[in-house]
This record gives sequence, structure tokens and C-alpha cells, in this order.
Amino acid sequence: MLETGFAHIAQALLWPVLVLVALGFVYALWSAGATLMEALQRRRPGYRALRVTEGASLELLELQIVRQLEPARLLGRVAPLLGLIATMVPLGPALQSVAAGQGQQALAVFSSAFSGVVLALAAAALALVVYSVRRRWLLAELLAIKAEQGWS
Repeated sequence: MLETGFAHIAQALLWPVLVLVALGFVYALWSAGATLMEALQRRRPGYRALRVTEGASLELLELQIVRQLEPARLLGRVAPLLGLIATMVPLGPALQSVAAGQGQQALAVFSSAFSGVVLALAAAALALVVYSVRRRWLLAELLAIKAEQGWS
């Protein structure tokens, strides 16, 4: 009874996980494009992604950096987990198909399962590159602002 319940819950998770993988992949592509656009904008002198307002503190600027980087960081860590779920959920029914001698049906399930993990890993890879590049830019900006403001 407990195993059957777990199997039903796992199957119910498949479609939401696949939707999240697709959304994560689209967001990773969008984020990579936005980062490329920012790279072009950064060629102009005086470009800043950080907004320094009157009375801004170092802590507020650090919080601004975290807010800008958090989505890419989170996607880079969560996408592989979603890909693993997208792969593992269909494997149970696929193995049952193989055991029943229905190899073609199992092959179709395996193919979709592996597509989900590939998209999730691609999203994670893009997100981690975006995170690393943007982190370097924002920390360099923070150092420049600290020097301008005379903060130590």
C-alpha cells in the first residue's frame, strides 16, 4: 500500500517537474542573453548595474548584489535535481515495460526521460556561467563604489 502510494505521488510529480525544467531552460537562455547584452553595455564608460542611492550603505549594496545573483545561483543548483527527478520517475514504468517484453514502449519512455535531464543540465550550466560572470562584474563594481565613497 505504501509503495503504491509513493509510486502515484512520484508519477503525479512528473509533469510539474517537466514544466519546471522547461521554464528553467527558457529562463537560462533569457538570462544568458541578458548577460551578453550587459557585456555590450559594460563597454561604455561609467556603466553600473548597482544603483547607489543617497544614504546607501555597504550592506544595502551587498543585498542588491545577492538579489541580482540569486535566481541564477538557485537555478544552477536546483535544475540538476529536477533533471534527476525527470529521469527517475519514468524509469519504473519503463523497466516494467522491458520486463513485459514491450521494448519499444520502454525506449520511448527512456528517450523522454533523458531529454528532461539534458535540458536541466544545460539550464544549470548556463545559469552557473551567468552567475559567475555577473558575480565578478558586481563585486568589481562594489569595490569601485567603496573606493569612491571612502568606505573601508
